[in-house]
Amino acid sequence: MALKNYRELKVWQKAYQLTLEIYRITTNFPSSEQFSLVQQLRRSAVSIVSNIGEGYGRRNLGEYAYFISLAYSSCAELETQILLSKDLKFVLETDFELVFGLQQEVSKMLYRLLEALEKKKLT
Repeated sequence: MALKNYRELKVWQKAYQLTLEIYRITTNFPSSEQFSLVQQLRRSAVSIVSNIGEGYGRRNLGEYAYFISLAYSSCAELETQILLSKDLKFVLETDFELVFGLQQEVSKMLYRLLEALEKKKLT
């Protein structure tokens, strides 16, 4: 059964959940971080979910793979920012575990999707 839209993709759903969690936890960051780490975290998270949607909407395998690659890169960027947030003690341990776990899951899903798309391009 074909998907009707990108919102049916499990990776998009997980990335969307990750984005919501990033927004939730960053509301508690110090005000001095509102225009630095908070913006970076939010921008990276939004980039992941947005690129999944945009790539799916392109309906071209090569372009889809390109946008999934961008989402994967943003996911790696987000990982670093989440780790910094923890080490700077801006995030509670339980919140760190939640968002880091989601980020890792999304990263693995994007990697597998990218591999599948690349393999499909070669056939």
